[in-house]
Amino acid sequence: MSKYFTMRILVVNEDKYLINLLSQALTKQFHVIDMVKDIGTSWHYLQSKKYELILLNFFMPQQKYINFCTKARSLGYVIPIILITAKDTIHAGIQGLDAGADDYITKPINLNELNARIRAISRRQNFVSNTTININELVLNTINCQVSYQEKPLKLTPKEYSLLELFVRNPKRVYSRSQILDLVWTLDSSPSEDCVKTHIQGIRKKLQKVGAIDWIKNIYGVGYILDPNQVSKIQDIDTKQLVHECMSVL
Repeated sequence: MSKYFTMRILVVNEDKYLINLLSQALTKQFHVIDMVKDIGTSWHYLQSKKYELILLNFFMPQQKYINFCTKARSLGYVIPIILITAKDTIHAGIQGLDAGADDYITKPINLNELNARIRAISRRQNFVSNTTININELVLNTINCQVSYQEKPLKLTPKEYSLLELFVRNPKRVYSRSQILDLVWTLDSSPSEDCVKTHIQGIRKKLQKVGAIDWIKNIYGVGYILDPNQVSKIQDIDTKQLVHECMSVL
């Protein structure tokens, strides 16, 4: 498996076959995917979530997809856009680039090529500064999504990995369950907040098996945080102040 890091991707796609193909392929890369079947619905999603990438599948009439790119840029959206075009509509792909898209790929889609283009987009946007995150011997390799503690591997599910990556990338932040749902789950999955609790418990059990005990702390009535006592770079964090700051934005 080869990826750069977990991204939330909005796929605008009217093709049922491509919907299934892209959903399976991108989820295997640990990305969080929201699928919409028409451009009109996509604006609601853009207003509801923060995306790192839009995959836009060109269908006739092509002009409405070109207009989408133009409108997105005029409204101030800087989210990278990759167009999916048929071989006989390459000219439309070029028009899309002129309208504000960042890249295009032709059908039939080569998934390795698509993943490479997504990684290139993420590098250009400076989404990730390091491919390896190491906090007190807890190591996340963001290229292959492998996790280890004191060189002992942890076998995490895609959702567990995304949760743990969220915490280690933001070790000073408290996340409520609702915030975690917004950041890690798709809009159409609609899990309950208890689902977050279940996944956190799963991560804790797997961490405990390799000797990493109590790495994720539960701040009663607020949410979860990576334990400041375990994070050497932020040993001086005032947890009470963190709770106060978190409460002020909830």
